[in-house]
Amino acid sequence: MAVRSTEEVLEALREALVGAGIVLPSLAVDPVTAAGDEPFPLVSLGRCNVRTAERLASVLRGERPAVGAHVVDVRDGRIGEVMGHLAGRVQLRPVGGGREWDCPPDATGPAPRAEVLRARVRRINGEGRLPPQ
Repeated sequence: MAVRSTEEVLEALREALVGAGIVLPSLAVDPVTAAGDEPFPLVSLGRCNVRTAERLASVLRGERPAVGAHVVDVRDGRIGEVMGHLAGRVQLRPVGGGREWDCPPDATGPAPRAEVLRARVRRINGEGRLPPQ
């Protein structure tokens, strides 16, 4: 078995994380161990916010769809963000805010990015409105 270079392994890890919807901005080779005689330098996963950590944990547990993903409830076309998994159901919250609902995992599909963006813009625009006088 051929040993891949540190850079190849790091890039493969980065691609796998991105494929799972996770970005670790500080992902890098540890400069101290890379500069020494260590044949296998350490990879620094770096720091991330709580949302990214929650999503990473969800992916590692094998939850599908992962926490933080945007999906369509194919039963009625609603778009929601995955908030968690409970008793074999996916807990979804509308992208624009509102009451959560439960959905069977097999009744979810990928949400079109344009629809997610549209819902986010509607929410932000709604937050920016002044109350009626």
